[in-house]
Amino acid sequence: MQQHEHWDILLSNQVDKKAFIETILKGKSVGKLSHFNTKSGMLFSDIAIANFIKKEYQYDSIEAATDTTRKLSSFSSGERKKVFLNYCIKQEPDYIILDNPLDHLDINSRKSITIALEELAKKVLLIQIINRNTDLHSFILNKAHIQNNSFVLEDLKLAEETTTTYFKSIPDAFDPIVYQDTILIQMNGVNVSYLEKPILKTINWTIKKGEFWHLLGPNGSGKSTLLSLITGENAKGYGQNVYLFGKKKGSGESIWDIKKNIGYFSTAMTDLFQKRDTLEQMILSGFFDSIGLYTQPTSLQKKLVSQWLELINMTHLKNNIFNQLSIGQQRLALIVRAVLKHPPLLILDEPVEGLDDENAALVTQLITVLSQKTDMAILYVSHRSEPNLKPNAIYELTPQTTGSTGKIKN
Repeated sequence: MQQHEHWDILLSNQVDKKAFIETILKGKSVGKLSHFNTKSGMLFSDIAIANFIKKEYQYDSIEAATDTTRKLSSFSSGERKKVFLNYCIKQEPDYIILDNPLDHLDINSRKSITIALEELAKKVLLIQIINRNTDLHSFILNKAHIQNNSFVLEDLKLAEETTTTYFKSIPDAFDPIVYQDTILIQMNGVNVSYLEKPILKTINWTIKKGEFWHLLGPNGSGKSTLLSLITGENAKGYGQNVYLFGKKKGSGESIWDIKKNIGYFSTAMTDLFQKRDTLEQMILSGFFDSIGLYTQPTSLQKKLVSQWLELINMTHLKNNIFNQLSIGQQRLALIVRAVLKHPPLLILDEPVEGLDDENAALVTQLITVLSQKTDMAILYVSHRSEPNLKPNAIYELTPQTTGSTGKIKN
């Protein structure tokens, strides 16, 4: 397999990626990709993996890892990608479309997948579709950029580090959540196990007002478990020294008592807004903690949202349907929704994953301004270290046979 037959394609977030991929798979490409029209292909993506897992549950089958008794869902994120990639290879396609294959992976898993793809390139044609310049593969010689839905392959220009300042200040909070104490979250010697399998071991961590943390750890290290302890959703916190906003877990607090103090964003939240809510309505719903706007907002609330829309340069889009906006626009809007009340703690779970370089720069600048201009504590969760993002400290999980341990790194 010749290297010049493979493609590395950088995709802007303005492009309808699903339509572009379908164009290739249905043999309707034009121009430089037209020679793929007579070939059979498969899609390797997070969505394809999720759909495969649903199929396994539906039919109670094991198709991906036939040499084991394990379903695909039982593997960690990194292992899951390797297993599904092997499954794709066994189907003997002429080419495989790789949709952001390095997303959601820790450093070691990214290296492992990259090595596997370089070996695979000797046997199967590859079309890698990515959003970040840093994810380009050196072993793929053909590189192009697609910036709109014409799907025209343009010469690739490496992104320059932006120095533009997009956000200088942020609007005041409407009915801000007031929390007087300095300490928001405190864990002393916390252990978590599931079905006798240790997940977390002797976790000691204190999050104070105004701090900016980066939660780091390889796939399967227990980051999601730790987040669920902080949000109060994990019953494993009962009976342990877990203090959430001044109250010990299990001391009579409701889940609402905890969640009202937290602004939360994750990439999965985008899928919650599938109705025909406008951008303005979606952000306004953050005042009422509802998925959709079912309460008439006040004129002051609408004014505040207008200020936010002006800040993120999206005023002209306020009446557009939210789920028809680009992924970058949706991401900014969801983060704004999470901070309307200036909650004591803001959790951002992989906020730049799936964004192109331009939109990632916008989001990281917004996070930086929030950390500088408010007293919100920010908990940033990501495998990526963005060059323009400067957390005060890192809390890193390290897997051990007895459960992941945590360490503070400044």
